[in-house]
Amino acid sequence: MPNIKTKIDEWEVRDLEDNSMIRVYVEHNTEMGNKSLPGLQIQTMGKFVNYEPLHTERWAYAARKANQNEYLIEDGSWTVYPDTYIKTCLIVGEKLKAKIEVKVRSNTKAIVKEYELPFTLESI
Repeated sequence: MPNIKTKIDEWEVRDLEDNSMIRVYVEHNTEMGNKSLPGLQIQTMGKFVNYEPLHTERWAYAARKANQNEYLIEDGSWTVYPDTYIKTCLIVGEKLKAKIEVKVRSNTKAIVKEYELPFTLESI
């Protein structure tokens, strides 16, 4: 069965400081990872974060081990500056969620969006 990609959300944040723009694209995939199970993919600034069961299970374990409900996915984030950043996270709770937080210099607050993952994990 082929992978079917469905757009869930697409949004952008403009920084009035230098007129730059950060775009975020979120899509549902019917087949992701080694087990070809459904998942989400978040794309921004040339980075892709795949929320598929195998990766998510490892992130959830790391969050539980650190006694946190929110796990920052560092290799999928861009946190060079404190006033401009993109953070991708996994929220571990009753329902698993992907979270993306975008902050630009001209906004006083970060724009935060969460997306429920299309699977559950037995190990958490």
